[in-house]
Amino acid sequence: MRYFLLFAIINLFLATTVSAQKAGDLKIESYTFKTNNGHVVEAEFGKIYVPERHAKTNGKLIELAFVRFKSTAKAPSSPIIYLAGGPGGSGINLAKGARFPLFMAMREFGDVIALDQRGTGLSKPNLSCREKLDYPLDKPTEKAEAIRLYQEKSKSCAAVWRKQAVDLTAFNTNENADDLEVLRKALGARKITLWGSSYGTHLGLTFVRRHEKSIYRVVFSGVEGADDTFKLPSTLDAQLELVSDLVKKDATLSEKIPDFIELVKRVFAKLEKEPVEVETKNGKIKLGKFDVQQLTIVLLGDRSGKEVLPALFYDFDKGNYDSSYVKYFAQFIAQRRLDTIGSAMAFAMDCASFASKPRLARINREGKTSILGDSFDFPFPDVCAAWGDLKLDESFRRPMKSNVKVLFLSGTFDGRTPPRNAEEILKGFPNASHVLIEGAGHGDELFVSSPKIKDVMLEFMRDIPLSTQKITLAPFNFKPLITSKN
Repeated sequence: MRYFLLFAIINLFLATTVSAQKAGDLKIESYTFKTNNGHVVEAEFGKIYVPERHAKTNGKLIELAFVRFKSTAKAPSSPIIYLAGGPGGSGINLAKGARFPLFMAMREFGDVIALDQRGTGLSKPNLSCREKLDYPLDKPTEKAEAIRLYQEKSKSCAAVWRKQAVDLTAFNTNENADDLEVLRKALGARKITLWGSSYGTHLGLTFVRRHEKSIYRVVFSGVEGADDTFKLPSTLDAQLELVSDLVKKDATLSEKIPDFIELVKRVFAKLEKEPVEVETKNGKIKLGKFDVQQLTIVLLGDRSGKEVLPALFYDFDKGNYDSSYVKYFAQFIAQRRLDTIGSAMAFAMDCASFASKPRLARINREGKTSILGDSFDFPFPDVCAAWGDLKLDESFRRPMKSNVKVLFLSGTFDGRTPPRNAEEILKGFPNASHVLIEGAGHGDELFVSSPKIKDVMLEFMRDIPLSTQKITLAPFNFKPLITSKN
């Protein structure tokens, strides 16, 4: 009761504060920006007020936060707005991490803005859920029960925000894209450059569709097209095959793991028949097939995850449940069961973007034969019903065409936004280039795994021919098989 009362008072204060503003009002002040590794740079902290629903210009406003790094150019070009992934990621927080040098480098061309999108980070309201999944540790995860819990907790979180007069139907990518147009106008910029990754590219492409004349150019890494929100099981199968091929080429590993795919299937069959118990900091946890399938989906997303997969499955197969690999990832699974369910913004955005009927049919078809099943997007789409009727109409998911200059960057090890996403979008973008990063997965690997990535980005921004269409990373190295039993 105290929590809800305090929550109501805080949000009433915020609503009163925002109501004194009008759409497009901009506030900027000096700000000392500090990165995660202690680097300090002088910047600006900004707030802009945008309509919760852009069709209602005199309606409720929400507040977006951003950090602006001023350009180093004598005559800066268009402002560059960084769009974080997730959905639910904070652009400001990402600028504090491994990508910070790129933010600094991009200042050569214009002001660089790290934006916290509506519902995220320092923007108000921040739509985090306080509800915890609380899936019991003493039994393996059953998909149906986990979905029921996600639905129950989602309904609770949705109710909390609706009581605070938050319109969850306004948290979709169309409204998110229109926020960028309000920001462009408030900054007095004729055009803006978009720089984004993962969901940020989904958002950016939506801006291209809705406000093409407002764009100077675009840099997108890990591309998620209009109908790519829900992922294809075949992407995971292709990544498993990639790992299997690399294991065969590894003389040390291939001796003990002659067929990685068969090893994976064997472990899943064992876990389905008899779940295993592993000690964690939170107590003993029982792991079943679905637990390890979901863990495998996470690890297939990037290069670092793939590096540990053979050793992890080898230990599961040999019954080495006290190995460092098994115990580390058992702790990871335990934490996911006990943590909060996430962000209402993230759920609302993905449920609004949803998928076309052909896409859903393909996911269902591929899921029937995929080694990892049909739960790539778990708990989506099942959880969406708990958030209400949020789905955007089918026109949102149609293929796009644009003459905007775009640089697409894709990683061959990316188990979430594979190169074929960008290849499909290229059909409608005659002025786009696609650079393939051999060996890069999702996330930071698409930005900092090679200095050539920055070189290509800067070449594109300078409007000079790209020096390469393919960047090859250093050789791949698997983690060694270190177990307590053999």
